Amino acid sequence: MNRLIAATATALAIGAVPAAAQELRPLCADRPGLETPACTVDAGHVQFEIGLGDWIRDTKPDVRTDTIVAADMIARIGLSDSLEARIGWTAYGHERERDRATGGIERQARTGDVTIGVKQNLRNPDGSGLSVALLPYAVIPVGRGPIGAGDWAAGLTGAISYEVNEAIQIVASPEISAAADEDRHGRHLAYGGEFGVSGAVTDAITATADIELLRDADPAAHTTEALGGVSLAWQPGPLLQFDVGSNIGLNHASADVELYVGVTRKF
Repeated sequence: MNRLIAATATALAIGAVPAAAQELRPLCADRPGLETPACTVDAGHVQFEIGLGDWIRDTKPDVRTDTIVAADMIARIGLSDSLEARIGWTAYGHERERDRATGGIERQARTGDVTIGVKQNLRNPDGSGLSVALLPYAVIPVGRGPIGAGDWAAGLTGAISYEVNEAIQIVASPEISAAADEDRHGRHLAYGGEFGVSGAVTDAITATADIELLRDADPAAHTTEALGGVSLAWQPGPLLQFDVGSNIGLNHASADVELYVGVTRKF
């Protein structure tokens, strides 16, 4: 399966190389931050976005869980002026659980699932002015728990962005999904959204503050996750971006803290 995913990504990348050079849109990545931007990748080009490292700590009354994810990748392939195809895969995840009463520790290392989808922009695919897009997606359960969901899932994300001026942009991402149950057998309704504000610190550095609210109706327990995040993105060139960010849980149903770093490259 790993070889198949790598071969598919390589083939898509090769097929996306343009026959002639052309002026490209400004780099517009899904990462960093919680929300999804409305922009799409230029037709005939491919954009790789990779989470190099991601650490999450989640403390509950009886157990503390530390999760590390590496090489969480997504390839975005421009199919037309306003449509892109997407394939993502979590290459490695490690979970460490410590029982707070006994001190016992359990560790598991797994690969994650594959996510496929398309993003159709409905207005301003370069993300300028008021931009709107729809992103239907499906999760293929090729990974193993606890990193993989254990069953297929599907959803729809909306993306709305608005440029207040050259320095400030507002983004909102409502979403709804049939999420995999915690017991890994069946699906349930989950819905919510993200809202963020980005501002240019310099010509190359952008800062973002955002918030996420997600209602999860898992049969095991209905919860509402609330997260707040801050992030920085640095573009040393027109086709390359590095990012770093942090998310903080705002209620008991959410993970305590998340720290991450990643890179984006357009070809």
